[in-house]
Amino acid sequence: MPEIELIEIEPNKWRVKRQIHTPARSGLPLPYVISDTMPETEQVDGKFYTSKAEFRRVGRSLGLTEVGNERLPPKKRATDSAVVKRERRQAVQIAIEKYKAGHRPRTNRP
Repeated sequence: MPEIELIEIEPNKWRVKRQIHTPARSGLPLPYVISDTMPETEQVDGKFYTSKAEFRRVGRSLGLTEVGNERLPPKKRATDSAVVKRERRQAVQIAIEKYKAGHRPRTNRP
């Protein structure tokens, strides 16, 4: 059994000595905030913008897609097709009928 070490926290008050875990803290003095400002950038309308929000608003109004923010169409699963679903239902139905008829797979149990 491991030794338990006690420490006195007050006169005649003891507790088990445990390793104290300090919470993870950043070395930065303040939280990191992403600002709305950016270097002057030309949009396709020929104007220069220093606000990210304004730059994106103009781009969306002109029908542009910002790379990394586009919405991709949902992926189609191969198992979503009607043929696959029908075949799966038939396979399960056949398995249930065989089980009800008394068919049991052979097992190699001693």
